[in-house]
Amino acid sequence: MLLARSATLLAAGLLLTGPALAQTTVTRSETAASGKSVRLVIVPNLKKDCSTGPMPEIRVNGAPKNGSLITKVGKLKTPAKFRCPNKDAAVQAVFYQSKDGFTGSDEVTVDVKDSDGNVQTQTIKITVGAGKPDAKPDAAKSGATDL
Repeated sequence: MLLARSATLLAAGLLLTGPALAQTTVTRSETAASGKSVRLVIVPNLKKDCSTGPMPEIRVNGAPKNGSLITKVGKLKTPAKFRCPNKDAAVQAVFYQSKDGFTGSDEVTVDVKDSDGNVQTQTIKITVGAGKPDAKPDAAKSGATDL
């Protein structure tokens, strides 16, 4: 009797959990100048049909060994080549900054849950060099809100 009740509760629990969300894994590379902030991830709150959804969730699974991460929330207009072009959206972003003077390799792993509930694990391999990869101001140190 107890075994039958346990089996019934287990079956009911499985039915109530709903469908599993899609999960994908990607690995990519970025470059950064030593001690300078670089944006690694930016995710809008737009659903697949371009309607507004909940804010995306970003969870760090593997922190960098030779730097730090900063998350920011803001608003941007999506680029013309984006699947929802020229649309104002709230965004969640992750920035990386190496320790001053560090050059070499670093790595970050984050889980990104988009507005549709899909989860993507991103492993980002970062090559940190002494030079400047671009002419953008250091957003993390200057207090700028640029995403």
